[in-house]
Amino acid sequence: MTGEALRVADLHRDCRVLGPGSRFAVWVQGCPLSCPGCISPQWIPFDGGRAMDVDALAEEIADTAVDGLTISGGEPFAQAPALARLVTAVRERRDLSVLCYSGYRLSWLRERGDAAQRTLLSQLDVLIDGPYSARLHADLRWRGSSNQRVHRLSSRDLPGFDGPDVSAGLQLEVTADGDVQWLGVPPMPGFRQEFERRLGPRPEVSPP
Repeated sequence: MTGEALRVADLHRDCRVLGPGSRFAVWVQGCPLSCPGCISPQWIPFDGGRAMDVDALAEEIADTAVDGLTISGGEPFAQAPALARLVTAVRERRDLSVLCYSGYRLSWLRERGDAAQRTLLSQLDVLIDGPYSARLHADLRWRGSSNQRVHRLSSRDLPGFDGPDVSAGLQLEVTADGDVQWLGVPPMPGFRQEFERRLGPRPEVSPP
């Protein structure tokens, strides 16, 4: 155990709608951007979620991931030191691909990011960047608005990466305790509000 902790909002071991293939998804807790219309506002506060030991989480990811790791949030680059350590620890065990979301632009991270943020950026195979904009909501693959971009940052082979730039859809599941969970980027605006209205109070949700 390293003693280094990552503040985590949620995990999913078989996410098929946030990147190519089946991916272990980690949503971090906390975001300084607070984009209007955010579909996961419960993950904006930095005092939520739970602290997880980085090495223990890396071991779980390496043991159970199928095709790679996807990191979302919250804002991953707000926890860049712990996430850079997580990616390093995962790849010491398995050479997995890593896809990451960020509200920061790639150019900002390269030019103005701190040392830890640039280190994390250097470890990524794919970055999906830009803040969500409700005004520009669009039916796009792995992202919610047309201002967001998919950047291929490495030459790693990514089966399933190339394909039509249309929504990957949503992944709906019923948990062991009977809650309904959804993952992915809604292809239509206002999905979360309508989903919760129709399903009833406080469903368990896991958006990107």
